[in-house]
Amino acid sequence: MDAKEAVQFLTELIRLKSLPRTGWLLRGVRDVESIADHSFGVAWIAMLFADQASASGLTVDVEKVLRMALLHDLTEARTGDLPNTIKRYFEADALKKADEKIALEMFSSLGDIGKQYLVYWHEYEERQTLEARIVKAADKIDLLLQAREYEKGGANNLAEFWENADEDFAKLGLDELIADILSALKK
Repeated sequence: MDAKEAVQFLTELIRLKSLPRTGWLLRGVRDVESIADHSFGVAWIAMLFADQASASGLTVDVEKVLRMALLHDLTEARTGDLPNTIKRYFEADALKKADEKIALEMFSSLGDIGKQYLVYWHEYEERQTLEARIVKAADKIDLLLQAREYEKGGANNLAEFWENADEDFAKLGLDELIADILSALKK
């Protein structure tokens, strides 16, 4: 990777700072968070969960967790945030293939570093490792924390974000790790 390619890659990432999380906009929320705001929250939550899991005796690669958290929505620098209300009109495979192509293109200019980023990105997408599941849980917790903040500010029509939370976390197999946090969020 040369300096010019690095600058091009980083310039593309800067877009995440100004791209809104559109699901909130579709529900009438004003002054919504950006994709970068969300990724920042996910990274902090994921680090906290990883450290908590490690302290409880689980083997967790915290550095990998942080890298995945920072990379998890990277492709949205090109697509923007596609809310579920839009995703349901596409075949799941089509969105997956598009994200894969975008990730490959974005990382290709970064040489060996890009290859490793792609490995982390794939690992997150597949959700097979504890680290990937921790990041996915952090992604969902950040969404719920943000929904709660918007509700406190008077936003309505956000109940759907809470509807399947317990089920989503059960699928990740992290019930014990985050049960108390989820319970506190619902209060």
